[in-house]
Amino acid sequence: MKKAVCPGTYDPITNGHLDIIRRGLEIFDEVIVAVAKNPKKMPLFSLEERLELIHGSVKGRQNVRVDAFDGLLVDYVRSNNGIAIIRGLRAISDFEYEFQMALMNRRLDSDIETVFMMPSEEYSYLTSTIVKEVVSFGGSVKDLVPEVVEKALRQKFRVI
Repeated sequence: MKKAVCPGTYDPITNGHLDIIRRGLEIFDEVIVAVAKNPKKMPLFSLEERLELIHGSVKGRQNVRVDAFDGLLVDYVRSNNGIAIIRGLRAISDFEYEFQMALMNRRLDSDIETVFMMPSEEYSYLTSTIVKEVVSFGGSVKDLVPEVVEKALRQKFRVI
C-alpha cells in the first residue's frame, strides 16, 4: 500500500486543500492529512478544532486518515510507513520555500519523495489566511471551504 502524507496547518482546511487530497488519492492508496501542531503560527482554531473540521470535511472519503504531528515531518512519514509528502503549489511564490523544504527532507531521508501538485485553477489563489480575512469582514466564502468550515469561521468571528 502506497501511503502519502499531506501536511499542513489547515487553519482552516479549504476546498483547495481538499482538491489536492482528492487528486493525491488518484496516485496513492492512502493519504494521511497530517495537521502540524506548530504553535508559532498562532492559529485561529485549536488543534482539536482543526482536526474536527478536517474530519467533517473528508467524511465519506475512502482511504483518507486525519492525524496530528509534531516534530520532523520525515520522522512522521517514516513512522506511518509513508513513501511521499504531498505539497500544493499555488504560485511561483510558494515554490522557493517548498523547494528548500523538499531538499532538506530529501537530505534527512532520501527514501521519501516530495510530490508537488498544483490545485485546480479555481483554487489557485486560495489560502486559509485569505478565507479568514474575508469572513472577518463579513464576506462570503461559500464554495471556497466546506460548509462545516464556513459555519465554524462565522462562529469564531461572530458573523451571522
